[in-house]
Amino acid sequence: MPHRSDAGRPRPAGRGWHPLQPERRITVPSRTTGADGPLTTVGSAPETRIKPVITACMLAVFLAMLDSQIVATALPRIVGDLGGLDVFAWVTTAYIIAASVTTPVYGKLGDLFGRKKIFLISVTVFLAGSALSGAAQSMDQLILFRTVQGIGAGGLFVSVLAIIGELFNPREAAKYFNLFGIVFALAALAGPAVGGALTDLLSWHWVFLINLPVGIVVLVLVSTCLHLPRADRVARIDYTGFVLLSAAIVALTLAASWGGVKYEWLDWRILGLAVGAVLLAVAFVAAERRAPEPVIPLHLFRDSTFSVSVLVSVAAGIVFLGSVNFLAIYIQVVTGASPTMSGVVLLPMMFGLVASSVVSGAAITKTGRYKWYPVLSMATGIVGALLLATMDTGTPRTVVIAYMLVFGVAAGLNMQVLTMAAQNTAPRDDIGAVHATVSFARQLGTTVGISLFASIFYNRLTEEIADRTPPGALRGIDHDALSSTETLDRLAEPVRNAVEQSYAAALTPVFLTAVPVLLLGLLAALTMKNLPLRGEHQGEEHQAGNHREHERAAEES
Repeated sequence: MPHRSDAGRPRPAGRGWHPLQPERRITVPSRTTGADGPLTTVGSAPETRIKPVITACMLAVFLAMLDSQIVATALPRIVGDLGGLDVFAWVTTAYIIAASVTTPVYGKLGDLFGRKKIFLISVTVFLAGSALSGAAQSMDQLILFRTVQGIGAGGLFVSVLAIIGELFNPREAAKYFNLFGIVFALAALAGPAVGGALTDLLSWHWVFLINLPVGIVVLVLVSTCLHLPRADRVARIDYTGFVLLSAAIVALTLAASWGGVKYEWLDWRILGLAVGAVLLAVAFVAAERRAPEPVIPLHLFRDSTFSVSVLVSVAAGIVFLGSVNFLAIYIQVVTGASPTMSGVVLLPMMFGLVASSVVSGAAITKTGRYKWYPVLSMATGIVGALLLATMDTGTPRTVVIAYMLVFGVAAGLNMQVLTMAAQNTAPRDDIGAVHATVSFARQLGTTVGISLFASIFYNRLTEEIADRTPPGALRGIDHDALSSTETLDRLAEPVRNAVEQSYAAALTPVFLTAVPVLLLGLLAALTMKNLPLRGEHQGEEHQAGNHREHERAAEES
């Protein structure tokens, strides 16, 4: 007999929304839930119009992903205009820190106050940060405004994932995750090229301002078409947990960013930050054990699938997302590509990410099995990182493209899988917290990765430039501006070659550092259980089974 949708209306089994199909509407039951109790139906929410809502969610994902990719090819020009090569990583790091800190908070607030309201707030803050970033006149201003943008971005991904988890069961949601994988990939493909084109044709300010029209469309569609149940949980916000988690992340990031650059690794400031991060993390765990509504529910870690998903997400964030900025630097400085051309050179890597993400998502939707994709991602990533570590000034651009393609394929293989796996074994009552924690883990990894890699890169670059360039050759030239092609073009050929060789040599240890991180991710991924995706939300299987029994009994009578 026909499968029933969340609205209780018959529809053909296994069918999902397609843009050419008639518009589908869903009535999501309103629910009440306590901190320890199950969900119970208390009424019926207005109908949600699926097409506009899915479109808005895809645009939000496109926004967040485009913003992370579009900035990469503009960074060398930004540094050339505003200076601050020693802190340029903070343009991305400040954004990631803010997003990392707020992601679990948005997830919990969505569980408490409703996902639509929290989603709209996050989009509004994101757009405000985008407008301010586009108007920045100094590196300090840009870093500050990117922090505001990151505060909003922290709620984009997690809110979209939680909304999909609210509307659909895990097996059906996998189809929509595949759609989001395509959008994510399209943004990844377009980001570097669009960023380079905007930087060349207009200015780098437009890589931020372009978010505004898209964001306004998202606000309109979500406001008018999404209707989710009213959250009737007692709003007990874990302020202590939020403060402790935020402080721990900032301390860890500062230690990774300043170590080996501003201070020696064994300097008392770096050691103090590292010890402080550990103590704050311990205090956070203790606070979460006592909190009635913890930011990150610790009971989720009793599920090995969830724990492994978090660990592999951290490794993926460190390596795959933390290294993109450095690939852009290699292409522009070492190979002499313009911002537009560097975006084009990055396209094959993004294409690899697109292809592997879409293919793996479709295969998981069909088979319901997901274990071996994160394993393959980590193993392929190790190969890609080793290949990238061999690049120097003499590496042909076609070879560079091939290496980045391998790296992109590895990144795409884990893009959707870890979220699917974590949601698959999660209670519906914790969907927001589950998505928030997995997203937070990836963002935390990205924060650590960018800071760590920037520290390694800048420390090595200073040594290489001092060793390779003739004495006095760079006198009167701001070293921060060396990443700009305009500055490089003004140098004598031998000096320019020495600078390019210095940049290439400084990037080698960045990719070598990624190898042991990926190896740890591989070992964790191998322990993941190979469970099938469920056709009902956790905790609903028993109710659904009873309902089917009643239907069969009615048919037989």
